[in-house]
Amino acid sequence: MGFADQRFNVNLSILFTELPLLERPAAAAASGFTAVELWWPWIDSPTPDQRQLDALKKAIEDAGVHLTGLNFYAGRLPGPDRGALSVPGAEAERFRANIEVTADFAASLDCKALNALYGNRVEGVDPAEQDALALENLVLAAQAADRIGAILLVEALNQPESPSYPLVSAPAAVEVVDRVNATTGLRNAKFLMDLYHLSMNGEDLPSVIEQYAAKTGHVQIADNPGRGAPGTGSLPLEELLDRLRKAGYDGWVGLEYKPGDRPSAETFEWLPREAR
Repeated sequence: MGFADQRFNVNLSILFTELPLLERPAAAAASGFTAVELWWPWIDSPTPDQRQLDALKKAIEDAGVHLTGLNFYAGRLPGPDRGALSVPGAEAERFRANIEVTADFAASLDCKALNALYGNRVEGVDPAEQDALALENLVLAAQAADRIGAILLVEALNQPESPSYPLVSAPAAVEVVDRVNATTGLRNAKFLMDLYHLSMNGEDLPSVIEQYAAKTGHVQIADNPGRGAPGTGSLPLEELLDRLRKAGYDGWVGLEYKPGDRPSAETFEWLPREAR
């Protein structure tokens, strides 16, 4: 087993960003990939003009790649925001306005995984109030995902880089997953296991895999330190992905690493082209 036994997609919000958005799907295809994922591409607009949505859909279809994952609106990514759904006021309203837009766009491309980032803690607001708002909005997101036959993903980030984000461990994220499933009864909320973020939190990754593989709906990777391509740091990513497969995970593995000072297309030498 090894990298050649996995199913990889490319996150076009962190790789190929040296290119305009509409050129990235074709660039991923030219590098040998058949699947891509995206953060919400319009950071200032949860409800972009239909022409923008249509143009991105056409770029993905023309490139011949499959959109396998899409984030709901999450504020400024990359940037200071970490999500919107638990942030009272305008941000939570933007998230709600975005739910059906994201679901409809995903459905138009047969995308079956929608990621809802929780949002930072807000100074002066009771965390319990934010958590109640988060559950309310996650329920709406889970219902929209269910409408299109998709899963809802809940992700843990890492405390050093996201100190105001409350879900900075696998147990914290899985607790939210369980709460959403218990509330909706849909059982379509899943854990997004990002091995880079969990390693930055100092978690025991083999133990996390053993405990939570069955609740995992998507996996993302980058090496640590540095958040670069596999082999640029010290994480045993090939071994960890093998553990995931043996634990029963057979879904996509998203490449969510930074290319550094090289063009993105030059950062895939660790993965044989026939394995992409």
